Amino acid sequence: MITKRVLVTGGAGFIGSHLCETLLAQGHEVLCVDNFYTGTRSNVGHLLATPNFELMRHDVCLPLYVEVDEIYNLACPASPVHYQFDPVQTTKTSVIGAINMLGLAKRVKAKILQTSTSEVYGDPAVHPQEETYWGNVNPIGPRSCYDEGKRCAETLFFDYRRQHDLGIKVARIFNTYGPRMHPNDGRVVSNFIVQALQGQDITLYGDGNQTRSFCYVDDLVSGLVRLMETGHDVTGPINLGNPGEFTIRQLAETVIDMTGSSSRMVFKALPQDDPKQRKPNLDRAMEVLGWQPTTRLREGLDLTIRYFDRILSSESRKGSGSPAETGRPNDTRQSFVA
Repeated sequence: MITKRVLVTGGAGFIGSHLCETLLAQGHEVLCVDNFYTGTRSNVGHLLATPNFELMRHDVCLPLYVEVDEIYNLACPASPVHYQFDPVQTTKTSVIGAINMLGLAKRVKAKILQTSTSEVYGDPAVHPQEETYWGNVNPIGPRSCYDEGKRCAETLFFDYRRQHDLGIKVARIFNTYGPRMHPNDGRVVSNFIVQALQGQDITLYGDGNQTRSFCYVDDLVSGLVRLMETGHDVTGPINLGNPGEFTIRQLAETVIDMTGSSSRMVFKALPQDDPKQRKPNLDRAMEVLGWQPTTRLREGLDLTIRYFDRILSSESRKGSGSPAETGRPNDTRQSFVA
């Protein structure tokens, strides 16, 4: 294998940190860039002694001048709690960040992969969702800073392709879970596990019959790497996720069972624009990448529950007040809000 110098923006985040590990294991040099808004140094602390790993604090809303062969652009808060905390900055991160990373890729002639999202499909009227579906997104709703920011980023990637023949890849990521998720980031898997481990009521929104498809992080990362390894003619967008579909209520019942918790389920109003169904069509991923997830839900949940059990035990010894407990992002970034 030819050793490459790879830039991972958002590399200290949940998915980014796992991607950095995989790239290092393949023998590449990895430049991890993060502004630590939601990512943390602890996610990559075990990599700092690795000779081929470099960590840089930087916000992608500012230009970056480095020499790299490939770029994985993961920089953007991805959970509703975090991206709605500062929605203007969320949109800027998706749009200005994409412009800056595309400009870098053009200058150094690097391949660049954009981690888009299933949120570009909005509250879908087509099920399961395939890449040809244009989506059903509310452009002025409370989720639109993330949804529309990612949609605009996709537009920029394909325009750079058409205008400059840039080597682009676009992956649409569906619900992903696993170790290093923020303990209180508002996403359903982390919410349910933390509530169950602490013996709290498990909060379901709506009647609990809305569905999601949950992909374990290791499977997702392998899909990203396979997409990056494709030839110049493969651009995507390609769905990456798990086609196993579960209701939110089924997930809650599974977590309660696996943790042995006495938690009870309580129901609250469904948030505005929350999708009723979410399931990827993986035909393109299987045909083009030869990829599909292999981790079963209970297997992945077991690993995730073990992680959160360790984290919560550690935080209870340290005391309260950390971002992991409050659910607020790590407010250490520079502010670029106009």
